[in-house]
Amino acid sequence: MVKTKGQIQTYRINFIYLILVVVCCALIWRVLDLQVVNNEFLKGQGNARVLRQLEVTAHRGMITDRNGYPLAISTPVSSIWINPKEFEADNKKIYQVAKLLKLNSQYIKNKVKKRANKEFVYIKRRINPALAQRILKMNIKGIHVQREYRRYYPDGEIFGHVLGFTDVDDNGQEGMELAYNDWLSGDSGRKRVVKDRLGRIIAIEEQIKAPQPGKDLSLSLDRRIQYLAYKELKKTVQQHKAKSGSIVILDIETGEVIAMASQPGFNPNRLQDRKSRLYRNRAIADLFEPGSTMKPISIAAALNSGRYGPSTQIKTGDGWFMINGKTIKDTHAYGTIDVSTVIQKSSNVGTSKIALSLPKSLLWDTYYSFGFGNDTGSGFPGESSGRLVRPRRVSKIEQATLSFGYGMSVTNLQLANAYGMIARQGNKIPVTFLSQAANDEIELTQDSTLASGQRVALSSRSLKQVNKMMQRVVKVGGTAPKAAVKGYKVAGKTGTVKKASRHGGYTKKKYSAVFAGYAPASAPKMAIVVMIDEPANGEYYGGLVAAPLFSTVMSGALRLLNIDPDDISQPDVVTQIEQHIGRQG
Repeated sequence: MVKTKGQIQTYRINFIYLILVVVCCALIWRVLDLQVVNNEFLKGQGNARVLRQLEVTAHRGMITDRNGYPLAISTPVSSIWINPKEFEADNKKIYQVAKLLKLNSQYIKNKVKKRANKEFVYIKRRINPALAQRILKMNIKGIHVQREYRRYYPDGEIFGHVLGFTDVDDNGQEGMELAYNDWLSGDSGRKRVVKDRLGRIIAIEEQIKAPQPGKDLSLSLDRRIQYLAYKELKKTVQQHKAKSGSIVILDIETGEVIAMASQPGFNPNRLQDRKSRLYRNRAIADLFEPGSTMKPISIAAALNSGRYGPSTQIKTGDGWFMINGKTIKDTHAYGTIDVSTVIQKSSNVGTSKIALSLPKSLLWDTYYSFGFGNDTGSGFPGESSGRLVRPRRVSKIEQATLSFGYGMSVTNLQLANAYGMIARQGNKIPVTFLSQAANDEIELTQDSTLASGQRVALSSRSLKQVNKMMQRVVKVGGTAPKAAVKGYKVAGKTGTVKKASRHGGYTKKKYSAVFAGYAPASAPKMAIVVMIDEPANGEYYGGLVAAPLFSTVMSGALRLLNIDPDDISQPDVVTQIEQHIGRQG
């Protein structure tokens, strides 16, 4: 049967319809497959275009003084960043953004071009949140804002050397910020957000991980005493035109650092101040020969040997004597004096003769016992161990000069710690920058070479005797009457140290002026060491340069801490007590 032309045409149309039906069914099935049965792929592709995971910055812990006053806090700021793959802006808008951020527009263009294959480029960090919002309102595709925190130090320069500072990522770089960075740092969180075509966040999907803020840190420092120490140190350095200076105040009973200051100072809030010569903490990093401040320990070793007593007579002659061609000198000729006067007058000749009569290794063993040659174990970053090298062969001149503090180097904190041991009659306790509450909370990993319960290699009796001798130093006839504090007994020792020359030997015109002491001498509470480097206004003796600063700071600190006077023999103190009793009656 032959098909007509019309029939053939009908078959063709039906075949095309069949094909269209099959195609439509296939499309419908594909849609159902993608949208219902296997929809994960499209969801993934959609999410990849609108969903983002963002880091949620954690808040860094606050640092406070022993009384809870904030010393370092974190304030919220904003950072501007660009996604080069999304970034679209004409020259006019780039110029406007650059002007607001105080940047060069070409700088922004170059930075985006250089990292064109990246998705995240910081343009400027830590700006005012209000400024960041102004930039966001310009609706430039690819420009985003991230919330961060900036460290702020309310007291600026006053605590600079102790606190240190953080970098742009809020990580500790110096001082206590570095020492306890893990404790202070928080753990960043993450959140998933939905963004529109311009990259703006239009919804927060979910919080993947909540940020964990850092823990607060309570220091042993007292803000009131720190301010006093800082102010008076700066004044003294300027007055004497000194190169630098440092002061340390130590709680004798607990080993806590109450105050520590250095000059020149630096403000951690100012980026331009972050130079090593400014932010170096001289009280724990700089070394100096302690000079005559070592004499009390040397004399205590002699008393401990049993060969000497406070009244033992020492012939100092005309104030000089020779050892192997080297001359040991006193500032005056004292003739024959007792051991107590050797300390009071700071006789190099007397101290040397006593030292030379002792076993050669005794002084080194004693100094090591007091912690010299090792750091204090405070955990402060960059703390120096000092220098105390035992020679293979001990010469007489080395034995003599070591007895009055030459041939060794110490830090201010080491010396303060040693005087704390004298005041505690030989008991050792760890040095710490943390308050008692913080010490109880933080598991210390510091090397506790000065653990409680240990003692120096000297008896309590010999150290009590030295205590009385050092009290004579600050009275009329001693080398430091300017270190006296009204109403309190003070025990201390001066040091006037010639500085070593780069070419060997010692300079003739460069000195370090030192005073170390504690009060009240009858029941010691605080030890203070002052070191003024290269005073240049004509005065350089420790009793004239460092002692007055000690007196001022110790006087203020004792009163701020309400420590009872132990010397009521002074007329002005008696009058105050009588007036107080009269008011009560």
